[in-house]
Amino acid sequence: MSSVEESRAPRPAYVPGHGLLKGRTAVVTAAAGAGIGGATARRFLEEGARVLLGDAHARRLKETEEALAGEFGAGNVASLPCDVTEEAQVRALFDLAVREHGGLDIVFNNAGLGGTAELVDMSDEQWSQVIDVTLNGTFRCTRAALRVMKAAGRGGVVVNNASVVGWRAQSGQAHYAAAKAGVMALTRCAAVEAAAYGVRVNAVAPSLAMHPHLVKVTSAELLAELTGREAFGRYAEPWEVANVVVFLASGYSSYMTGETVSVSSRRA
Repeated sequence: MSSVEESRAPRPAYVPGHGLLKGRTAVVTAAAGAGIGGATARRFLEEGARVLLGDAHARRLKETEEALAGEFGAGNVASLPCDVTEEAQVRALFDLAVREHGGLDIVFNNAGLGGTAELVDMSDEQWSQVIDVTLNGTFRCTRAALRVMKAAGRGGVVVNNASVVGWRAQSGQAHYAAAKAGVMALTRCAAVEAAAYGVRVNAVAPSLAMHPHLVKVTSAELLAELTGREAFGRYAEPWEVANVVVFLASGYSSYMTGETVSVSSRRA
């Protein structure tokens, strides 16, 4: 066991589903793999929702769909490759939700792109790519969701994935921080507009959420530095972030809109 692992607080027990989203239809972007999107898709299914998965990585997306369908039933899981920088692909994803399920109740906009570069060395391409996936992609998907929800007239919920970096300065993260701060502002403005037709729009802002594959490619030194900033002395499991997304998607947050909820144990 590494020194990093020894310093962590004990992991909490996985929380079972309670049917909080029973009968709902949800779209989750960037849902392939073991990250926050995949964990949220699983949590939605455990809470009784039908889930449509989108991701730019077609092979991993299909593997995720097949794994979840085998566990929760083929009728409850579907997928469609979707690059959120392509408006036609975004429209196709949301059109499929309407065709297959007659509407849409929940959207989790998880797609985002990071990277590290000092501002003096950052290229226009690096800046634009992060902004296009992380901020513009969230805009495209939020717009598509609100169009569907407004037309259907049955309300709905949009949850966006922001980051504590949208609030806190971090070297090498100017493009990502700007994008995530933009997601927070987009969330607030969309919430004000969507309230008129019964749609709530909120966001989560994780600090440090990792999964085993990501841990393997992160140096022990960097992992120790990052976890050292957290009060619990450990990173969040993706499902711990997903739990907060479930809360925001459920009736338990019925009077919340335009809010960004920090999912963090980082010391003040």
